[in-house]
Amino acid sequence: VEQYKNVILKANPNGEMLRLKDVANVELGSEFYDIYSNLNGDPSAAIVLKQTYGSNASDVIKSVKDKLEEMKKTSFPPGMDYKISYDVSNFLDASIENVVHTLRDAFILVALVVFIFLGDWRSTLIPALAVPVSLVGSFMAMQVFGLTINMITLFALVLSIGIVVDDAIVVVEAVHAKMEEEHLSPYNAVRKVLGEISGAIIAITILMTAVFVPVAFMSGPVGIFYRQFSITMATAIVISGLVALTLTPVLCAMILKNNHGHAKKKSLMQRFFDAFNRGFENLTGRYTNILEKIVDRRLVTFAILLAFGIGIFGITAKLPSGFIPSEDQGLIYAIIQTPPGSTLERTNAISQRLSALAKTVPGVENVSSLAGYEVLTEGRGSNAGTCLIDLKPWAERKESVHDVIEALEKKARDIPGATVEFFEPPAVPGYGAAGGFQLQLLDKTGTGDYKALEKVNEEFMAQLKKRKELAGLFTFFSADYPQYELKIDNDLAMQKGITIGNAMNTLSIMVGSTYELGFIKYQRFFKVYVQASPEYRRLPEDIL
Repeated sequence: VEQYKNVILKANPNGEMLRLKDVANVELGSEFYDIYSNLNGDPSAAIVLKQTYGSNASDVIKSVKDKLEEMKKTSFPPGMDYKISYDVSNFLDASIENVVHTLRDAFILVALVVFIFLGDWRSTLIPALAVPVSLVGSFMAMQVFGLTINMITLFALVLSIGIVVDDAIVVVEAVHAKMEEEHLSPYNAVRKVLGEISGAIIAITILMTAVFVPVAFMSGPVGIFYRQFSITMATAIVISGLVALTLTPVLCAMILKNNHGHAKKKSLMQRFFDAFNRGFENLTGRYTNILEKIVDRRLVTFAILLAFGIGIFGITAKLPSGFIPSEDQGLIYAIIQTPPGSTLERTNAISQRLSALAKTVPGVENVSSLAGYEVLTEGRGSNAGTCLIDLKPWAERKESVHDVIEALEKKARDIPGATVEFFEPPAVPGYGAAGGFQLQLLDKTGTGDYKALEKVNEEFMAQLKKRKELAGLFTFFSADYPQYELKIDNDLAMQKGITIGNAMNTLSIMVGSTYELGFIKYQRFFKVYVQASPEYRRLPEDIL
């Protein structure tokens, strides 16, 4: 900077020199000053990090946190700190933890149901061991296919628990039947059962696999989402079939005992099982009676079935449809729009006011404000702003994200001179910038009449607002941005010896800026811009 200040612009024979610092302010600053960033009311430098394709979000965030903590200890000047206003790993970890809990609960419920129906802890232990073996095998298959542990694959594993246990139950029940009917030992019963039910287990495995495999070949976003689901389900089913033909028979021969025909002590548990079996047999008898009546009335049964089918299609047509339901991700977007031509300072003041109001809403933890940038279209403008409202962890707040948005909308009504809209982030990152959808109006007239397009846009928005199923409608389009047209008098310019190029270059320096050259410092390339001081370019009269 000092070297640029001492650049000689003119030197007289008497030794007088005109340096750059005599006619200009030379400073090292930012390339752009079109965004104001604040965090909880304090000035900040906003940094948005996006992970690369194929990387693990949790690993990336952990590495970033470790690096920031290292920089804080070694590089940050006194009084400077960092804060992660929004951490997507919180939502991911909470979602995965919830699915893991569901996986655990499903395993416990399956084991409990098996125990109630089989009435023997030895018989229950065999399917209970088959489930984790099948799941471990599924994890190995996921590694082979390059899949990761995520929401989709974990959901597939939760659903597969009820399926993979079926094969083991079939084997255990068949072994019990052989021991009871033919009075065989567990080992001999297993040998005989395998010869009878192996084909059935293989057929069931192939049939169930055939249901999920085609999903892996679906195209489009649905195929991308559910490909991992189908592969995980199919591998879990195949492995459960292998376990039923290999591990389960061995466990039956080792663990089961032939107690059929022996008198059992009427314990409290045994009395419960006897009562349950009597009730279940009674229910089965009633069901059998209903089936006998249905078989004798085929036309009535077919008519009822047809009515149900028509009803299903009718209800499906009326039910609302969507791509992916939105979830409480702990983040809310607030989009600020001030009148066209508003200064960045005005937009920043409004964003600061909204930030202060948002901090008073229950459930809000941090508020980051960006004046000059809006997140939906990733566009810049002095009349646009964004607030990222980070909510408290789910365990620390009672309010849902919709409750917080409703409270924020009430607070935002007190802010005059600005339009504020609140949105949730998209359910799937990359599919839009916010929940819902967006569309564009295309002017095919070729007239370039922005006023006419604005009128059509306003009429279109008015019709959309009449629809009850739509909410949070807004548009950024406006044809009222103030602008001035400068016309250069070519004849007068030629009389004064000024070329059009020199005039345009001077206007560029006055109104905007011009890039001249650059230099390298701190192992970075810095551009040198020339621009008139703010006091000489605030008003249109300053240019004349």
